[in-house]
Amino acid sequence: MEEKYNTLEYYNKNAKIYCAQTLEGNMQENYDKFLQHLPSNAHILDFGCGSGRDSKYFIEKGYKVKSIDGSIEMCKLASKYINQEVICINFEELKDINTYDGIWACSSILHVEKENLSGILIKMINALKVNGIIYTSFKIGKGFEIKEGKYYNYLTKNEMIQILRNLNINVKLIDYFETLPGTKRIAKNTIWGNFIIKKFK
Repeated sequence: MEEKYNTLEYYNKNAKIYCAQTLEGNMQENYDKFLQHLPSNAHILDFGCGSGRDSKYFIEKGYKVKSIDGSIEMCKLASKYINQEVICINFEELKDINTYDGIWACSSILHVEKENLSGILIKMINALKVNGIIYTSFKIGKGFEIKEGKYYNYLTKNEMIQILRNLNINVKLIDYFETLPGTKRIAKNTIWGNFIIKKFK
């Protein structure tokens, strides 16, 4: 029997603990690799912002940031932390078109079921301006896992390249790098695959 999961319910119930654990993470390498592709006045969408840690960094660097998350409790805490409203919508509700220079989806769309991932990526690509950049990260592996009531979609570099090809949209994986966990809450032997995707004309 397949284990049941409700990822948003987990984050609603554990929002305070999760925020406390993630705020101490060091993401500098990831920030640098993402921001080097963006103009200084870039408009960034933090897609599944969680605690607001990354939104706060981008705001403090002078970027225009819109932050969204599907968990209402996370949105409340993150709104206070970044001192601006975090909008509570699910990934599939993204309707923006040609709006953002960059979309930051750190450890967020890995919760999207494999069969729905392509549809979410299309929404993200549509929301980007031409030459816009998506950063996203997945735990490296095959298949999926249900852990603590959360769904995790594992992904390899080759899988991502194939998914992007199958979209039939002018996008390309322009950078890929691997990192160890930035926070103590993740097992030390976990390796993250970090993807930077660019939208072309």
